[in-house]
Amino acid sequence: MHRLTIALLAVVDAMVCAAAALGAILAPLVLVWLAVFGGEGAWSALWPTTARVWQLGHLVPVSIALDDAGAAAVGIDPNGAAFWVSVAPLAFALFSLLFAARSGRRAVDAGAPWSGFGAGTAAFAVAAVVVWASGAAPVAAVTPWQAIVLPAAVYAAGFLLGAVPRAWDAGDGGPLDRLHDALDASGPAWREVPALVLRGAGIVAMGLVAVAGVVLAALFAVRGGEVIALFERARVDAVGAGALTLVHLAYLPTAIVWVVAYLAGPGFAVGTATAVSPAGVSLGVVPGIPILGLLPEGGSAWQLVLVAIPVALAAVAGGVCRRAFAREWAFDGAGAEPVLPRLAIAGGIAAVVGALGALAAACASGAFGPGRMAEVGPDPGPVALALGLEALVGASILLLAPAGRLTAGRAAPADADGADTEPDPA
Repeated sequence: MHRLTIALLAVVDAMVCAAAALGAILAPLVLVWLAVFGGEGAWSALWPTTARVWQLGHLVPVSIALDDAGAAAVGIDPNGAAFWVSVAPLAFALFSLLFAARSGRRAVDAGAPWSGFGAGTAAFAVAAVVVWASGAAPVAAVTPWQAIVLPAAVYAAGFLLGAVPRAWDAGDGGPLDRLHDALDASGPAWREVPALVLRGAGIVAMGLVAVAGVVLAALFAVRGGEVIALFERARVDAVGAGALTLVHLAYLPTAIVWVVAYLAGPGFAVGTATAVSPAGVSLGVVPGIPILGLLPEGGSAWQLVLVAIPVALAAVAGGVCRRAFAREWAFDGAGAEPVLPRLAIAGGIAAVVGALGALAAACASGAFGPGRMAEVGPDPGPVALALGLEALVGASILLLAPAGRLTAGRAAPADADGADTEPDPA
């Protein structure tokens, strides 16, 4: 396929992604506005709100400045009526990541991933410029460069997330092919190290997300009464309850990151000088947000066992990588399996998992209101350190173990006359 055609398709993908997310925000806002206000002066209020929610969902901090009447209406002290909101509803960023990853895979299959990357990222940046320029609001403001660069960075990261693994297998006609050729020339010990690092880190990351989702569902089952009670205290009608539920759904991926930080050990904060972790819970007065009814009332020593979950997931990843490495060595290697490449795989898994943990924690933390709510969410540094060490320990358990029966049955097959034949490396 022609490069120009691939670039145009990438532009269309980026525009559809931005429009779909904006529509998903605008549609419920219109319904709520019609139910409450009957549509009076709708566009002047709805579009700026949609723009700010979309920007916040793509990691853009929003500065809120309420006048005295607005502060009184929401029950905020006028002295704290100016504050930042930067804890993102990650459902929107996740949608853009997945959509961009799909576009990245398509660009690789079409034969021009880097043309698609540049065109798609530029198109999403243009969409961010349009949203920023048309969504001015006196109450909620954003920094212009953040409103443009951060959404484009989210889309670019998603595109690479889809394109790079596919290009590593299928080829990109560029830097990945050159790196692949260099590793192939280095022999069977090192050529699969990058792929195995990414595979192992992916297993740990997806496992942590799955376990965190199960834990969150269990918390809803156990402490659902507290959530319902907070809904009732909000004193909202059916329309307000529906809107509040949609907000909670948008923040569901953010809550999953918080649970991952809890499972890793460092936990997270719900305000300045607070902590929620397996080692203990230290909370003052927290806002009456329904989902915060899931917060545990205290910690106990047995909950420290939870930190074994990341170690166990890393051990599974190490086992998968160990088996794959043993197969490669049985086909093309000679002599005992080298230890250094397996150490590199374990260290690479730990580094990638730690980096992903830090990035996710940074995206899921920040300010969520005035006063002590200026510090909310997990701290990226401790989360990265904890996940990295846990992944290193777990992955090393099996990666550094003897191959055992992993290569059993991989001996060279015999031909019809009974003579051994060399396996085909392909």
